[in-house]
Amino acid sequence: MMHNPPHPGETIKKLCIEPLGLTITETAKALGISRKTLSELINGHIGISPEMAVRLSIAFNTTPESWLTQQMQYDLWEMKGKKIKVKQIKAA
Repeated sequence: MMHNPPHPGETIKKLCIEPLGLTITETAKALGISRKTLSELINGHIGISPEMAVRLSIAFNTTPESWLTQQMQYDLWEMKGKKIKVKQIKAA
């Protein structure tokens, strides 16, 4: 697992939107989503869903799996250190 991975929205901004000189509005329109949704994603307020992963993969010639893997790594990293009360279930 990656050490302190960036939110996938940061990756979208730095590696997809900025190098192409796109605006948030232009990118949102191309993805078929609202500007607000893209802004929330880029700012780390929402994560990448399977549907969004497919949209991103088509728009930026990547794979949906790559986007979902980034999201999973970020989510798991965020969970590190959090206390979760769970009892281990053992066979009787």
